[in-house]
Formats: sequence, structure tokens, C-alpha cells
Amino acid sequence: MLTYLIRRILLMIPTLLGITVLVFTVMAMSPGGISAQTLIGGMDMKPQEKQALLNYYNKRYGLDQPVHKQYLRWLNNVSPIGFVTDEQGQVGEFSFTKGMDLGTSFQYGRPVSDILAERIPITLLLNLVTIPCTYAIALFVGMKSATQRGGAFDVGAGMSMLALWSIPTMLAGVLLLGFFANIQHFQWFPTAGISSREAQDMPFLPHWQDTGFVRGFLLDRIWHLVLPVICLSYGGFAALAKLTRTSILENLNSDYARTARAKGLAESDVLWRHVFRNSLLPLITLSAGLLPSLLAGSLIVENIFSIDGMGQLAVEAVKGRDRELVLSITWVSGFLTLIGYLLADFCYTLADPRVSYD
Repeated sequence: MLTYLIRRILLMIPTLLGITVLVFTVMAMSPGGISAQTLIGGMDMKPQEKQALLNYYNKRYGLDQPVHKQYLRWLNNVSPIGFVTDEQGQVGEFSFTKGMDLGTSFQYGRPVSDILAERIPITLLLNLVTIPCTYAIALFVGMKSATQRGGAFDVGAGMSMLALWSIPTMLAGVLLLGFFANIQHFQWFPTAGISSREAQDMPFLPHWQDTGFVRGFLLDRIWHLVLPVICLSYGGFAALAKLTRTSILENLNSDYARTARAKGLAESDVLWRHVFRNSLLPLITLSAGLLPSLLAGSLIVENIFSIDGMGQLAVEAVKGRDRELVLSITWVSGFLTLIGYLLADFCYTLADPRVSYD
């Protein structure tokens, strides 16, 4: 298993390189390409000031060099080992301990690593809350539908899951805001953000004061996350619930399940000790692509609910042709996707002892 993990981790390196090469090529071949002229084209500046800024961008980021040299320059900066470069872009000696430098954002004028450190935890928080909710609901609905095949719950759940799967995320987000955050209707939840300004000065847990009940930072954060999590999870658990039902029904009618019943095991033991574990394999396969799909879905949800996460940052970076930021976001997203596939392979061995990577 250790050999397999090492091999998979090493294979991540050329995969990530291929992803960044593709993104860099698309950006370079887009109208206008990646040049200093596109960064300052709309600024109201004097000619000499504009030329000075143009020269600065070209010298700082090497934007006047050929595309392949620009990419190699960026790759050297983000690599933990390579040639040391100064602020003027001059290449120095080779070092094994120079560290990673994601560069400075054209658009924000700040180090990309600082921007990502602010945005990544927000998107990860959304996904870490969404994934358990998605799987908990999907397993419950799918298992209950399978054990009550043809019953009222099975028919109702099947129709409901199909309807939820058919609703676009953008439409669902607008409807949730329109009904549950609108002053003209219920106004149960906030319209934007993941916390209120007042919550920054509150204690972590809710408590009572002389002035009344104080919800605290934790409850305020949960209150803000309700609508975005619903918007992110409903499509996922609808698909997973149908897959769970199909997988459990297939295993309930298999030979080993009939053999277990013939030996006198109770139906609950057959379901939980034999059928359930084997039914997890298709869900694990689908979970490998769940994380990247949630990251893509958070792009829409974060824009609808005005959440400053990776999704909204990616849109702003592409609009502003922020090369350093786009490549860094691509690198992080690709890395998380590959980690998701690696975790799925590891979960196979936990669900099915017959699976071995030795």
C-alpha cells in the first residue's frame, strides 16, 4: 500500500504540470494574450506614466518574453527547488531550499499566497459541511427506499429526488434568497456572507445576558451557512440517494445475501453486516468526483450569496486576466481533485478487504 501511495503521489506532479500548461496556453492564446498592455489598457494615465508602468510589469513578471519562457519562469517560482530570482526578475543561483513563491496578483497588488490563505478556508468550510450532510441524507433516503421498495416512501422519495436533481443551482439559490431571506416573505436567514459584523466581537458559544439571548459566533456562522449548504448539497444527495437505492437493491438480491438468510441471519444483520458494506463501493467511486464538483458548484453559490471564497475569486481573476492568481487557483483545484481520487482509492480498501494495491 505504501508503494502504491508513493507512486500515486509522484504521478500527481506531471498531472499538475499538464493542467497548468493547458491553462497557461489557453490564457496566452486568448485575444490580447498575457501582456502588460492588457493590464493597463483602460487606465486614465499620462503617456509617460503608462510607459513606466508598462516597463515595470514587463520587468517584474517577464511579460515581454516568449510564452514558453514566461511559463518556465512561473514554474521556477512556484517550485520549492530551483533558481533564486530577485524582485527585478534576475535569475540567481540554484537552490534546494528557496521555497515556493506564487507571485503577486496583478489585480490586487498582494501576494497570491496571502489571498489564497484568506479564501481557501471559506470554500473548504462550505464543502466540509456540505459533504457529510449530502452523504447522511443520501444514505438514509437510499437505504429506506431500497428496504421499502414499491412503498409510499420509495415512490415519494424517487419523485422528490428526480425533481431536486432537475433544478439548476442558480435557480435554487435565487429562490432560496427570494423566499427565505427576503423582507417581503419570511426573512429567516441573511442574504450574504458567512458571518455578521457583530459576531466578530461575540463569544464563541451562545449565552444569555442581561439584554437577552446572544447567539454567539458559532450560531451566527451556522445561521449564515444554512442556505448556501442547502444550495450546494441538494443536487448531490438527490443523485447519491438514487445510486444508493440501486446499489442496495442489487446486493439484497445477490447470492451471498440469500445464503446469509438461509443460515438464519436476521434481515437487519444481512442488511448492515453484508449488504451495506458492499453497497458503498459505487458511492466511493462517485465521491472521488464530488469534491471537484462541489468546488465548481461553489463558484455559483458564492456569487449568489456574496461569499468571498475561491469560486468568486476565480471569476474575478479570469475577468482581470490575473495570470498569477488564475494559475495558482488552477494548481490548488487540481491538487484537491487528485487528493480526492487518492482518498477514494484508499476508502476502497476499507470497504472491501479484497481490494489490494500491493
